Amino acid sequence: MLTLFHAPRSRSTRIIQLLHELDALDQVDVRIVDLPRQDGSGARDPANPHPEGKVPLLVHDGVEIWESNAIILYLTDLFGTRPFAPQPGDPDRGRYLSWLAWYGNVIEPVLVTEVAGLSHPILTATFRGRAELEARLIAALTDAPFLMGDHYSAADLLQVSPWTWFSDAAPKAQVVQDWIARCSARPSGAAASAFDEAATATPHRMASAV
Repeated sequence: MLTLFHAPRSRSTRIIQLLHELDALDQVDVRIVDLPRQDGSGARDPANPHPEGKVPLLVHDGVEIWESNAIILYLTDLFGTRPFAPQPGDPDRGRYLSWLAWYGNVIEPVLVTEVAGLSHPILTATFRGRAELEARLIAALTDAPFLMGDHYSAADLLQVSPWTWFSDAAPKAQVVQDWIARCSARPSGAAASAFDEAATATPHRMASAV
């Protein structure tokens, strides 16, 4: 049994999108929960077993998996195929894992410290900064339409997510803007948005087949 604890229009929306890409949404019981929002709305939901009250949280046969990149790796190992998700033994596996890890180790820390107005040499030395982040994306996308090359992958789904939510903060380089547009055009994005619309009208619990 797979159960996903999900709050509409949050970080867990990309997991709903992932499940659409994997054609596996009907194999997951999606539980709708509340959470505190940046605008002061919402509250910690006692129905959410995440120890920090966050989403997403995936539970598989009683085992909890948290953090988006870990959940993406877990689900693509269960349901994914090349080229969307290189499997163990695939020559591209290492690069795929590196992009998934890079999101949590670089993109989120850099963006969060930027929004918070924090600047310190230790932060830059540990996580790098906006310039290094953008240079890495530009280098990866200059000669390829997607991070893994010619094909869209779960790495693109994860890495593009903050730029689709906060488009004004996205890198202005044309190769990055074109990549964002290609990723945003995926039908799974519209499907995830429609799922969240329906979930908002059905609080607390929603069957995955909706």
